[in-house]
Amino acid sequence: MFSKMRKKRIRVGLIGATGYGGVGLIERLINHPNVTIGTLIEKQDVNKPISVTYPHLKGFCDLLVFDADDPNCPDDFDIVFYATPDGVGQKGARTWLNKGIKVIDYSGDFRFNDKDSYASYAVRIGRAKEHADPDILPSCIYGLPELYRAKIAKSDLVGNPGCFAVSCILGIAPALKSGLIDSNDIIFDAKSGVSGAGKTPSPTFHFPARYEAMNAYKVTGHQHVYEIERELTLLSGREIKITFTPHVVPLSRGIITTIYADLLPNVNIESLRDAYISMYSKEPFIRVFSHGEILSTADVRGSNFCNISLNIDSRTGKLIVISLIDNLVKGQAGNALQNMNIMMQIEETTGLMYPGSFP
Repeated sequence: MFSKMRKKRIRVGLIGATGYGGVGLIERLINHPNVTIGTLIEKQDVNKPISVTYPHLKGFCDLLVFDADDPNCPDDFDIVFYATPDGVGQKGARTWLNKGIKVIDYSGDFRFNDKDSYASYAVRIGRAKEHADPDILPSCIYGLPELYRAKIAKSDLVGNPGCFAVSCILGIAPALKSGLIDSNDIIFDAKSGVSGAGKTPSPTFHFPARYEAMNAYKVTGHQHVYEIERELTLLSGREIKITFTPHVVPLSRGIITTIYADLLPNVNIESLRDAYISMYSKEPFIRVFSHGEILSTADVRGSNFCNISLNIDSRTGKLIVISLIDNLVKGQAGNALQNMNIMMQIEETTGLMYPGSFP
């Protein structure tokens, strides 16, 4: 994407370093040729090397984890990542921005660039309607590179998308944008591995509760619905309401989303594939597969790819799209690093162009 690689090494600060999203970013930053990890910041597992908490990092990253309130914590960064839950980044982002430091936030704090949209989302997730820093919202950009690459490149504040949102939006965007489907009845059936719940222990996510068990949850109120509807509305130019059902399955990582929509008359597999290839042919991390190919979450495990399979049920006239990502990579840390590359004018694929691991 960029003709010249940035020569200066980027100094990164990572807040929320010991969660799954934090360690996932560390795993990628340690092999990034343009990055130096400056400081790891957290509220837990502090005052000891990160490799004590995650032994697989020993010899690769042995940095001490600083408490977020430690007055001796370094703050000389080029960019800061908030790998934290909702409500954290919105209280601290302005401090970094005022120092000329760019910010990428994993949570929903900066996925909405006006206070009314944020308030609607906040009510849905049970948070206070008022953003801690509402005046900053107009400057934030939704961090899905496949839709907003040019804006991300000019931004200092990016809100990383939700993992389900990445799979859903990328899966349906070309069909919606090209006017190939009836936008009044789009259904997303999404299934995620247990890591999507994060690192914090919960009885419902302990091994005995999850082994050989699957269940739907937040059937009518998942927090990612609002951003999916917002982005699809912007893409189509008309208000979109969706049906979205998330499930947790006995899998460590990965998301598979099956998307259903009614095709408009005279749409066939060739015109459908043309729409997807036209939109995604230059996208480095999207792979479009032929009709009938069987795809698995194992195909994207550990990678920043989104695999998409296109199918038409000729009997019912339904479009069936299968969209797969690794929720911890393209759905979180990998997408965040992709955003950083764009923001810092580095080749977008740097540190990310790996096939993942199989099985």
